[in-house]
Amino acid sequence: MLNIAFTGGGTGGHIYPGLAVAAELNKLFPADKIRIFWIGSSTGMDRTLVESAGIEFFGVPSGKLRRYFSFQNIFDIFKILSGFFVSRKILRKKKAKLLFSKGGFVSVPPCAAAASLGLTVFTHESDFSPGLATKINTRFISGKGRIFTAYEDTIRYLPQKIQELAVVSGNPVRSNFRAADPAKGRAFLETDDNARILLILGGSQGAQEINDLIRAALPSLTELYTVVHQSGPALSWDIPASFKYKPYPYFKEEMPHVMAAAELVMGRSGAGIWEWAVLGKPMILLPLRGSGTRGDQVENARFFESAGAAHVLSSPSGDGGDVSVQEFISAVSSFANDAEKRKSFAEASAKIGKKDGAKIIAQVLAENIREDR
Repeated sequence: MLNIAFTGGGTGGHIYPGLAVAAELNKLFPADKIRIFWIGSSTGMDRTLVESAGIEFFGVPSGKLRRYFSFQNIFDIFKILSGFFVSRKILRKKKAKLLFSKGGFVSVPPCAAAASLGLTVFTHESDFSPGLATKINTRFISGKGRIFTAYEDTIRYLPQKIQELAVVSGNPVRSNFRAADPAKGRAFLETDDNARILLILGGSQGAQEINDLIRAALPSLTELYTVVHQSGPALSWDIPASFKYKPYPYFKEEMPHVMAAAELVMGRSGAGIWEWAVLGKPMILLPLRGSGTRGDQVENARFFESAGAAHVLSSPSGDGGDVSVQEFISAVSSFANDAEKRKSFAEASAKIGKKDGAKIIAQVLAENIREDR
């Protein structure tokens, strides 16, 4: 039995793609040949999501990586060092064969620990340009190790010696999205076959900006669509659910089916938009932007826009400020009233989503496992 280490976390955008790779890797070996375990944050959602997939989980201390000065950085240095030594102990005890990282700040100590033990390190970058964790983790890649990228253009941001180890895989997406059933989505939503659905996604914790935009635009939106709104744990306003407006705090296993039933999807532009692409959905994107972000969602959104798969909302001044409610309504209307536009955007979206990142990455990991057995 070979033990294979996975790491990453902090958000579902790091964990779900990693779980997709783990599921595909398990398909390539008999059940008694490999066992995957996961090193993630000792706090947050990591443990719950990973263990719910039937994977053994080990929590380690993790400090946030910041590009700006903060006294918290001093304390987090000790967390990172502690995470390194705890990860090293886990990897040695489990006699790990290799380590695959899905990124996030929690992945840095395990990647460093794996390299210090001579293990081959693989990592994946979800965004158009590499994040800080990926930039650090690439230092631990050598030999048979690889960095997988979602976008081909991402490679040019990497150091020259790492570019030679890059593989364009797309973003890993769980297989249940590729097998999604719109009829099951409509049954869950209790809508009939004739209902036109606009699915609005604010992330697991919701997005106040999106929620405020929906509140202002809702009367106009419900003239065009049944609005299904994944709002987060609690709305800051109270509108009773109706036939034309259906708010949900969070979607679980029903998410792929609900998305399959939607005619149009709106939300942020993190790694999750690749799930929309797998289902060939035309998109309206409102990237997370401003001083609190490095601009990765803006870059992701612009890629999908340039490919003809998405309409990207922007502030009137172009400075990252508030988006016009009227622009949002106009964007939705342009899709609702133009079947050819919806078809064109859906085809462009499906073309992006055709690349099966989970299988591509799993095949490379499997080759490494077989070579060194």
